[in-house]
Amino acid sequence: MVFSWQCPYCNHNATITNEQHSTVHHTFHLNNKHDESLRLLTNAIVCPNPICREYSITAELGIANRSALYKLEYSLASWTLRPLSKAKPLPDYIPKAVIADYEEACLIKDLSPKSSATLARRCLQGILRDFWNVKPARLVDEIKSIQDKVDPITWQSIDAIRNVGNIGAHMEKDINVIVDVDPDEAQLLIGLLEHLIKEWYINRHERKQQMEALIGVAKQKQEARHNTKVEE
Repeated sequence: MVFSWQCPYCNHNATITNEQHSTVHHTFHLNNKHDESLRLLTNAIVCPNPICREYSITAELGIANRSALYKLEYSLASWTLRPLSKAKPLPDYIPKAVIADYEEACLIKDLSPKSSATLARRCLQGILRDFWNVKPARLVDEIKSIQDKVDPITWQSIDAIRNVGNIGAHMEKDINVIVDVDPDEAQLLIGLLEHLIKEWYINRHERKQQMEALIGVAKQKQEARHNTKVEE
């Protein structure tokens, strides 16, 4: 089997072959409640990047396919065993509090999507206060304060994080009204956080590095010209 894959640890894109990938199966019936043979598939992938070489492990449980050992008729549950979450590695120049909230939101996304959304809301607030230096207030007011600094669709998406995050942060007036958040919805919030971190922090850092490199080259050339004139 050959397939494309991105390492969750180093973000290295690679083509995975049997040399880096292994699947094992465990099939059982044991008079289970489904009255079907169940199969647990465990997949391991080792990153081929020589600097990384981390390993990822996933598992999936389902109704066993009778004609293929490594297939399921349909899935009942799946788990990511390593890494514990799909949080992307973030550079250390991003505030530790922002990284901590982001990683925890990723960690509990499947276990408690509502709590993950609440942490995404908190992470967003930390980003606004650090990157945009907004005056601490209610999140709705902090978001309004940057409305003229970002494009409309980004601003609406930011406000959407607040709205969905409020579901976990605040009880409904009618306690019998239950508004839930599913893992896919929580992932949308996490995805937007990753986009904002890339657009704001990482792009700014890379732009600064490029500018400093350019300034350094110009300085070297100026010094070289000055030294040449002195020698003349």
